[in-house]
Amino acid sequence: MAEAQRVEIGFEGGQIVSVRLTDDELKDLRKQVEKGGWHDVKTDDGVLSVHLGRVSFLRIDLGEHRVGFSLNRPD
Repeated sequence: MAEAQRVEIGFEGGQIVSVRLTDDELKDLRKQVEKGGWHDVKTDDGVLSVHLGRVSFLRIDLGEHRVGFSLNRPD
């Protein structure tokens, strides 16, 4: 099974849905967003039907998690 990454789908009005998608599923979603209309996104929990005309952004997690503080100080 292909490794999934976290994708947040942001909607007009501020709602956000977080899903895990493979690269192929993400590419398909991006193509469908350009077309608009309704699209079914298959997730681990079931199928999410999304009205793509209301999508305002897709945020893709790059997997670079940073914890802690920087000790570098500006001069």
